[in-house]
Amino acid sequence: MGKITKGKVMGPKRTGTQNKRYLGAGIGLFGAAAGVQVMARAMDGAATWYAHGVYPMIVGILGRAAGIFPFSVVEIGLYLLGFGVIVYGAVFWREPARVGARAVFVVGALLFLYTCNCGVNYYAASFADYAGLEIGLYSQEELRELCEFLTEKVNETAVEEGYGEHKREWRKEGVLAMKTAGEIFPVLGGFYPKPKEVAVSWILSVQQLCGIYSPFTVEANFNGDMPDYNIPHTMCHELSHLKGFMREDEANFIGYLACISSERQAFQYSGYLTGWVYAGNALAQVDREGYIELYGHLCGQAQKDLRENNAFWEQYEGKVAEAANQINDVYLKANDQTDGVKSYGRMVDLMLEYYKNRN
Repeated sequence: MGKITKGKVMGPKRTGTQNKRYLGAGIGLFGAAAGVQVMARAMDGAATWYAHGVYPMIVGILGRAAGIFPFSVVEIGLYLLGFGVIVYGAVFWREPARVGARAVFVVGALLFLYTCNCGVNYYAASFADYAGLEIGLYSQEELRELCEFLTEKVNETAVEEGYGEHKREWRKEGVLAMKTAGEIFPVLGGFYPKPKEVAVSWILSVQQLCGIYSPFTVEANFNGDMPDYNIPHTMCHELSHLKGFMREDEANFIGYLACISSERQAFQYSGYLTGWVYAGNALAQVDREGYIELYGHLCGQAQKDLRENNAFWEQYEGKVAEAANQINDVYLKANDQTDGVKSYGRMVDLMLEYYKNRN
């Protein structure tokens, strides 16, 4: 006759010890994240050394690991985390100390990952420094000249090629375009995982987001529902964050450079038309008639794409989009981008300087 071993019920003492361990580990991770943030902000050159010395190793490990999966790991992870929180809270709602201790640990771990894989890089040297671009003041005439150049390039490269029929090729080309840009600017060279379309792009659309970089899994994610011309530039924009360049204005500019360096016409068109939108909006603020005139010179395909783009994003305007925009504004300012969402406009200065240096 076999011996029956009775299971033991975990007593209050053991549970309390585990709660203290989770709480202590969570507080430790909070402290470590804060310490790294202080280092990045206070020590000259520390963030730059980290962004281009340590961070590439993180990309090589986490980026490659997440890249094995064809889907967005962070998207699925967020769904599972949300489900897990609900289930765990429902089971242990009578034990607030247990739930609270584990919540502190999870939040601390996420904050630490964010800091190491994203937060520090906001304080690194700018891409303009590596590219030798000294941004200055530009005349209205120089802005118009840039817009005329972009209008010409948009018309030359306009192509009716849809993302839906070329998903694999476009994702592969996003990596190739970034590597081609890396041949011009070595700081952009090296390994890139393929960008990933999120499964439920509606979540990004209602926030009026074209894409998002995940510091938790080191993935470049994009919105597959938006108008096709946006997608190549967005892919390259998000991939630029994996090179340690977190500023949105510079990520937009790097995306522009990568697209116009690509051998695929659809990518060239995406880069030039995106650049035209930014430069054109800047021109419209100082010379409305000039802007209208240049818009009239765009080819039919480009005008059609811009109309469809406006119609797509207008359907998602509302309270959610406003809230997301305000949150993004606070986030950017908290990471030393003092202009908040207005920092996107500085892409025009980078394009002006780049155009000026090559003409």
